[in-house]
Amino acid sequence: MAVFRSKAAATGEAKVAGERSLLLGIGISAVGIGMYVPFSLVFFHHVTGLSLTLVGLVMTVTGLTGLAFMPLAGSAVDRFGAKRVNLVLYGIRALGFALYPFASSLPAFAAVALVTALADRSFGVVQQSLIGEVARGAARDRLQASTRALQNAGMGAGALLVTGVLALWGTGGFTYTAWANSLAFALAGLLVSRVRPVRDAVAGLARRAPAGYRMVLRDRPFLGLTAANFLTALGYSALSVLFPLYLSTWLAAPDSLTGAAFTVNTVLCAGIGVLIAGRVRRSGARRTRSTALGALLFAAAFAGQIVLGTLRPGQTVTLVALLAIVVVYTLGELVHSPSGGALSVSAAPETVRGRYLATYQLSYSLASALAPSLFTALLAVDGRLPWAVLTVAALGAALALVRLEPHLPAGAVHAEPPAVAVALTDGTAPERRPATVAA
Repeated sequence: MAVFRSKAAATGEAKVAGERSLLLGIGISAVGIGMYVPFSLVFFHHVTGLSLTLVGLVMTVTGLTGLAFMPLAGSAVDRFGAKRVNLVLYGIRALGFALYPFASSLPAFAAVALVTALADRSFGVVQQSLIGEVARGAARDRLQASTRALQNAGMGAGALLVTGVLALWGTGGFTYTAWANSLAFALAGLLVSRVRPVRDAVAGLARRAPAGYRMVLRDRPFLGLTAANFLTALGYSALSVLFPLYLSTWLAAPDSLTGAAFTVNTVLCAGIGVLIAGRVRRSGARRTRSTALGALLFAAAFAGQIVLGTLRPGQTVTLVALLAIVVVYTLGELVHSPSGGALSVSAAPETVRGRYLATYQLSYSLASALAPSLFTALLAVDGRLPWAVLTVAALGAALALVRLEPHLPAGAVHAEPPAVAVALTDGTAPERRPATVAA
């Protein structure tokens, strides 16, 4: 007798319980982030009344301390579950922004900034773990794409919102913005509390088994995946760090092009991110291959910058070429990010997913920390040199992903389980069913 399944179940895209609340919460928190990230130094300077030098020093120290806290956040996820830790971090961020207007002394600001930075730096690890906790199969890819689109749209909306607030109330509006951030994080936490993690009886028993970071360090394929992501993560820093410097120094182009490039990137990420990820997912491409394709698109965009920097055409041609390069770069981001995120989540054993993802997220953090000094040093030698390094890094990442594919779990490589033939008892031709693979 044939076994029939719904399309959603067969593709692994069954709706996540509380999915709308989760995505709405992510969007609202992204608006809060967008209200202070673009103006962070000025924001905290006006909110606390401290000098820009002190604010910058405190932000640097607390940010580095937050990186050191990420492994502990991974352990907390494995011990208490991603949803619980996620709610705690939302609560800490809400409380922190509520207290910022009252933290006018250096010790008070440092204390509030430290606690808030610990929550901010760890949030990416916990959110990725939460996606793995509430979704299975291709639903993870869908949530990755939706999350990234909402984050881009929310941050853009937040930046526009704070611009309007400052136009109405001047710099005093930063205080209202801090309280609005607090409210946004509190509301986001309330919405995310409605999400229901997927319970797995086998995983529940396995969770009791002791495991630590030694298990992560022994997993060579996952460490290889993390190293490959570091190479690609350098490219993610290019638009915000290298692109403006390259425009103003090597190309001698107007600074307004930087704003145009960011606008194109943000609009495309928010507008077609889910569509592109859906096309990739429905194509049946392996996550390793689609992630590698994203890296190749990055490499093409970086190679385009080398060509542009060599030819140095007129301003009109430069403008068109730069925007075309940004479009290719953004497509690479839209292809790479959902597949790469779902690949890392699914490659991590469920019982130690927090520790695995904390290790993986360090590749982004280290790339972000290294990018400014690396890019400026290379740019001082030749404006095309940093793009050449990024091109080689992206090509290396693509090659590494393909080479790692046979060594990663099948449930991580395939968004949908590969079909296997099943003979029917009545002697008719065998049907195709999804094979059962571990998530």
